[in-house]
Amino acid sequence: MKKTYVLDTNVLIVSPHALLSFDDNDVVLPVVVLEELDRLKNEQGESGVNARQAIRMLESLRRQGSLQDGVDTPAGGRVRIELNCEDAKLPFGFAPEKHDNRLLRICLNLRTKGLQAILVTNDIVLRIKAQIAGIPAEGFTTEQAPESESQYAGRREVFAPESSIQDLFSEGIDPDLLYTETLQAGSLNPVQNEFFLIRSDCNLKHTVLGRFNGKRIVPLETLNASPFGVQPKNVGQRFLQEALMANVDSAPLVIVKGMAGTAKTFYALAVGLEKTMESERAFRRLMVVRPNTQFDDDIGFLPGTEQEKIAPLMRPIIDNLEILVDKNEHERYRNEQELRSKIDELFDRGIIVCEAMNFMRGRSITNTYLVIDEAQNLTPKQAKGILTRVARGTKLILLGDPNQIDHPLLDARTNGLVYASERMKGSPLCWQVTMQPDECERSSLAADAILRL
Repeated sequence: MKKTYVLDTNVLIVSPHALLSFDDNDVVLPVVVLEELDRLKNEQGESGVNARQAIRMLESLRRQGSLQDGVDTPAGGRVRIELNCEDAKLPFGFAPEKHDNRLLRICLNLRTKGLQAILVTNDIVLRIKAQIAGIPAEGFTTEQAPESESQYAGRREVFAPESSIQDLFSEGIDPDLLYTETLQAGSLNPVQNEFFLIRSDCNLKHTVLGRFNGKRIVPLETLNASPFGVQPKNVGQRFLQEALMANVDSAPLVIVKGMAGTAKTFYALAVGLEKTMESERAFRRLMVVRPNTQFDDDIGFLPGTEQEKIAPLMRPIIDNLEILVDKNEHERYRNEQELRSKIDELFDRGIIVCEAMNFMRGRSITNTYLVIDEAQNLTPKQAKGILTRVARGTKLILLGDPNQIDHPLLDARTNGLVYASERMKGSPLCWQVTMQPDECERSSLAADAILRL
C-alpha cells in the first residue's frame, strides 16, 4: 500500500536527498518546512549548504510541474507542498502556531482523508508528540546503521583446531575451520581485513591473533612494534596498531570505534608521529581535524587567527601530545614551559597541523596522515565529504565513540562514523577496529566507570 511521508526540516538539513529517497511513495513537504529552508539558506556551514541543496532540488521539481498538485519522482512517487491545514484539530495543550504542531496538523488532515500519513523527523520530542496525537512517526532510516550490538566491529573471537593454529605463521588458516559458540565451521563468512582472536579448541589459553586478507587468516605483522615508544597493552590495541601502521596503499582508511579511555586518539597520534618523524617518514605531516558540534557555523565568527579559533577544540589533542613527547611520568609536568615548548615545536615545524571541519570543504589532501577525532559528530554527508577529500598518499583515520554524541540531530545509528563503518565494511581499502569496554587504559577509575555507568 502506498504511503505518504511528511518530512520535517531537520531531515533535509542533514540529508537533502531525502526528498527522493522514499521509492514509489508520496512525499509531502509542509509549507512551514519551506519557510525554515528559506531561513537557513544563508547560514554558514553544513546546515546552509544542505538547505540550499534541498531548495535546488525543489526548484528542479517545480520546473516539471505544480508542486502544490504534486510532481512525479524518478522512482514512481510524488513530491508535493501542503499548506497548514488549519482546520485539523490538535490535542488539548498543543499551540497551533508552533512549527512542530503545524506539521502534526498536516499529518492529521491527511489521515482524515484516508491517507497513510507518516511523519519523518529526527526530533525525538516531536515523535513523542506525534504518538500523543495518534500519528505514526519515525526517523530518516535510509542512512541509519543497525542497532549498536549488530554494527560491524571489525574483530571477532573464534575457535579453531589446535593443528590449524600451528599453521598460522607458515601458510595461514583456512577461515572455513573457524567457528564460534553460535556459528559452526564453514559458516563464519569473514569480512576482508577483519581481525580475529583465535583460541585453540583443545587449550583455551592458547591464542593467536590474525587478520583475514580475503583468502586466509594471516598473522599480524606489527606485534613487536612500538610506534613513538608506545607498546600495545591489550588485544584491541594490537589490532589497532596493526591497522594504523599498515602502509597507505593497503590501508588508506582506518575506522576506530570505542568508548572513552581506550586510547583511540592517543594511539593514532603515536603512530602518526612515528610515520611522520621517525622510521620511513611515510607522510609529510600529521593533520588532526575535530568537528564542531554546531555544524561548524559559529567558528568563522570567532575572533583571532584560524589556529586561535580552533584552539579550544584541540585541547584533547594537546593532552595526548603531552604524554607522547615526554614519556617520563615522574618528570613530565615539573617544567610546564619546557613541555609546552616541545609541543609548540611540532606545530611550528609543520609536523602537526590542526583544522576545524568547516575548513576542509574543497580540499585535496595529499601525503598526509589525517586523523578525524570525535567523528561520531559528523553527519553522513560530512563523512562522505571527508572520504572524497583524500588524495594519493594520504591515510585517513576516523575515530569516535558512537555513544557520546553532541550533535543535536544525530544519534548512535545516524552519525557519520557508523555510516562510514557500515558502508565501507568489506572494502579491501578499509580496516576497522572496535575497542571493547574492558580495554580502557586511561585509569582504574575510568575503566570502572565505563563498565558501571
